[in-house]
Amino acid sequence: MTSAAHARRQLAFPLLFVVLWSTGFIAAKYGLAYAPPLTFLLYRFVLVAALMSVVALATHASWPATMVEVGHVVVAGWLVHGIYLGGVLAAIASGMSAGMAAMLVGLQPIVTVLLARGWLGERVVPRQWLGLALGLAGVWLVVRHKVAFTDDAKALVAIFLALAGISVGTLYQKRYCSHVDLRCGAVIQFTTCAILYAPIVFVFEHTPVRWTPELLFALSWSVIVLSVGAISLLYWLLRHGAASNVAGLFFLVPAVTAVMAWLLFDETLDALAVAGMVLISVGVALARQTKAAPAP
Repeated sequence: MTSAAHARRQLAFPLLFVVLWSTGFIAAKYGLAYAPPLTFLLYRFVLVAALMSVVALATHASWPATMVEVGHVVVAGWLVHGIYLGGVLAAIASGMSAGMAAMLVGLQPIVTVLLARGWLGERVVPRQWLGLALGLAGVWLVVRHKVAFTDDAKALVAIFLALAGISVGTLYQKRYCSHVDLRCGAVIQFTTCAILYAPIVFVFEHTPVRWTPELLFALSWSVIVLSVGAISLLYWLLRHGAASNVAGLFFLVPAVTAVMAWLLFDETLDALAVAGMVLISVGVALARQTKAAPAP
């Protein structure tokens, strides 16, 4: 690959990831009106596992060589898919606003940077701390009018579990699963998440699913665009960059989601929100590092 092509990929993939990941709240808004949150995710996991099994077999993908590798893939999948996705959808289904959820999950870059410093030995310089602070302030400006601090304990517990899942899960994926084929890794992760969720759904969720065109669209989008496209991009970015760089991209998600909600649902997008988006962009630029450096 030429240096120019590599540079284009290094720019395009993070931007594409942010756009695709930001559609998650939009898909949830469509889908949760017709299916309970964990049931929705169970269908999503089963469909992704089936799709990626076909892809992995058709393309002769390489499977993990040892059960230890398989175990690491499973743990990363439970954290990134099972706990993070389940927490976010359960919080929204419990009445938490998407803005509040975005604000709290927006702490993820800071949590990940702190963990990456101690766990992966990534150095964090003052410029990056400034970028993280600006990014968090920008997230607040974007979602401030959607944030309500009256959410019940169930929703708050769910969203903080989601925050822990995505923060620890991305680092776990980077440390232990970086050499696993993404196609086979997806089959293992989504299959084991479906196995984990099946008894939970059977015991706790009894509301019938309403199979509407909106639900089918939300489910199809979640399977193909989010679970296949966005997750694959996330794992690719983790392999080819510092975890702190990837974490900083999550600051952009609430802003992009707000623009999508403004376009699709006529939600508020005022001057302060636009100013927040500028702060987020500056913050992400400052928080990025060109090369992961070991801690002294």
